[in-house]
Amino acid sequence: MYLIKEIFYTIQGEGARTGRAAVFCRFAGCNLWNGIESSRNKAVCNFCDTDFVGTNGTLGGKYKTAKELVEIINSLWNQEKKFKYVVLTGGEPLLQVNDELVDELHNFGFEVAVETNGTIKAPPSIDWICVSPKSNSKILQTTGNELKLVFPQKDCQPCMFEEMKFNHFYLQAMDGLYISENIAKTVEYCKLNPLWKLSVQTHKLIGIR
Repeated sequence: MYLIKEIFYTIQGEGARTGRAAVFCRFAGCNLWNGIESSRNKAVCNFCDTDFVGTNGTLGGKYKTAKELVEIINSLWNQEKKFKYVVLTGGEPLLQVNDELVDELHNFGFEVAVETNGTIKAPPSIDWICVSPKSNSKILQTTGNELKLVFPQKDCQPCMFEEMKFNHFYLQAMDGLYISENIAKTVEYCKLNPLWKLSVQTHKLIGIR
């Protein structure tokens, strides 16, 4: 059983694959916050800007099998078959993503990406792993393609991750009331520490999901 908040076709808006067409499959639930606003301040991750609670979004639901879920994902892709790309996100998708689902997506010709907080090891068959660490959480997925750190975070400094084996290191300014200040801090950090590149949430700028 897979609990899905929503599934939609869009353009990847941030990180190393900004601009790429993708089906996003958002899994319900997270292990760092329950998604209830009244508990936000006490959560390990208290700055999340995503609704991952329940299964009531577009094409959300309870999917009994991997094939049933993948058939819905595949139905949204009506472009060139050789460029099929799906992003498994959340919440925390690795609470539910397993080898069976990844294999089924590969059977349908998809390249499979995951966006995770890194506290759960990813199935090795996933094609693209993006880890976004959070303060006061233990990172178990210490290798991958992309490490994307929301900045600044107390007790979660970029230098803590620089020895990990990732191809790309991104800083992304924390959204919210202090976004302008956080952008300035993020740009300055990247200028002083060129291992890190700036990630901009372009989907918010152009008004898409």
